[in-house]
Amino acid sequence: MDRLRTLRTFICVAEQASFAEAGRRLGMSPTTVTRTIAGLEASLGVQLLRRTTRSVRLTEEGALFLTRCRAGLAEIDGAFDIVQGRRSTPRGTLTITAPVMFGRLHVQPVVVELLRQYPDLQVRLLLLDRVVSLVEEGVDVAVRIAELPDSSLHMLRVGQVRRVMSASPAYLAARGRPTTLAELRDHDVIRVEDEVGRSAGPARLTVNQMEAAIAAAVAGLGMVSSLSYQVADDVAAGRLEQVLTDDAPALPISLLFQSGRRDHPNVRAFIDAAKHRLQGVSL
Repeated sequence: MDRLRTLRTFICVAEQASFAEAGRRLGMSPTTVTRTIAGLEASLGVQLLRRTTRSVRLTEEGALFLTRCRAGLAEIDGAFDIVQGRRSTPRGTLTITAPVMFGRLHVQPVVVELLRQYPDLQVRLLLLDRVVSLVEEGVDVAVRIAELPDSSLHMLRVGQVRRVMSASPAYLAARGRPTTLAELRDHDVIRVEDEVGRSAGPARLTVNQMEAAIAAAVAGLGMVSSLSYQVADDVAAGRLEQVLTDDAPALPISLLFQSGRRDHPNVRAFIDAAKHRLQGVSL
């Protein structure tokens, strides 16, 4: 157990980038934390953390060790949870990541439900439009909208969305409704840049954020390609109309989690609540 306590101390120092903050979170004095890390480094024969008067940063060996520690402790915690009983009450911190707009619209309501149901549970919700490493960033469950390659992570499909083209009724009345993809060449297109500033092709307007692109389409500036859930409210309100719906491919909504974590009470509670909200739903 001392070795596990040492590893948890190292993880906390690495995540907080501070010996003092790790001590506060773990109920340990900064001196004890410092001695614990020094003892760990001595036993390994490598420096894990680079300390200055202003910062604490991982060395290359420390970053690799952190990844392995997180994965190993996840397996150990999962084993304890299974032995102690599948019906344990969720408590402690659950970390979830999801795409920004989908997370705000469909994951946050699940989180609110869990927090109301389990008073000892805390949730860290990371809404990010980038792929997050579960192990490296300490994430328990990731919500992904894409066809996913095989990996060591466990995956549970809970729904699907479609990629659609939309435009305002006024724009379609003035410019006509395309019936084939080829006809899009005759229309004004609103595109969204990727994270490195590239767009998928020429456009009348290019923005770096999907909600801004949708707002421009509502204003009648052109046609926008999005996922179906991103324009669902505007379509329902009549501000946008979908076109070329027969050509829209389905993309799965999946929950990803590390091996051995599904039976953790926190993870299991989120999976059950997310399945209830999203299972079989086509957005």
